[in-house]
Amino acid sequence: MNVQTNQTRFIPAMETSEGAGVTVHRTIGTSALRNYDPFMMLDYFSSDNPDDYIAGFPDHPHRGFITLTYMLDGHMLHQDSMGNKGDLLSGGAQWMKAASGVIHSEMPQQTEGMMRGFQLWINLPKRLKQIDPQYQQVDAADIPETMEDGVRIRHIVGTQGKVVLQTPVIYQDIQISAGNNYTFSVPDNFSGLVYVVDGDLNHESQKLENGKTLFFADVREVSLQASNDSHLMLCMGAPHGEPIHQH
Repeated sequence: MNVQTNQTRFIPAMETSEGAGVTVHRTIGTSALRNYDPFMMLDYFSSDNPDDYIAGFPDHPHRGFITLTYMLDGHMLHQDSMGNKGDLLSGGAQWMKAASGVIHSEMPQQTEGMMRGFQLWINLPKRLKQIDPQYQQVDAADIPETMEDGVRIRHIVGTQGKVVLQTPVIYQDIQISAGNNYTFSVPDNFSGLVYVVDGDLNHESQKLENGKTLFFADVREVSLQASNDSHLMLCMGAPHGEPIHQH
């Protein structure tokens, strides 16, 4: 079964400033899409100009959700009020379950070169919002990869992923070689999105370009065709169906 047009929507990323002045491209968490249960925000940051990222994200508080950071390129240092300290390097991932509350910072450890990656905010169900916060880091070498029929997948979260969440989520970094098709199954009751990092993809005769996001719900599978070498992030999760209070 292919996705039907009335079950999908395409939303471009919007540029905004976060932290101490870092420019990010936001897909979820804007006036166009405030949240997408269970996801509250999706930011993509990408620049080889230190002036765009060097100020970083100094100490700031979070509560009631999970931040999941995935670095494509660069070096970021995480520190938090639980006493955790972690170097996040290219290809690595970290998650912080803010839950009852935590203060943390994420500061660049480079003064030149490319800084590129994603941060996804995942809502916690009400029953978990007041538990103790936690932190986990997974280095690039420990993220499983599979390769088949011109499609390379890095399994960050999910059945093969090393990042362990307390809410059902699948999160993958996918590269599709030019001329190949990729069809993936959507678990029952899951909704999700495909964010195009680079390349030129087609879905249901519609073009997906850099910075554009395909959202899907109530479908069994999604098919993509790559006109050229393409890079995307796939994110799927089970909605909580609870009110989201977000600021």
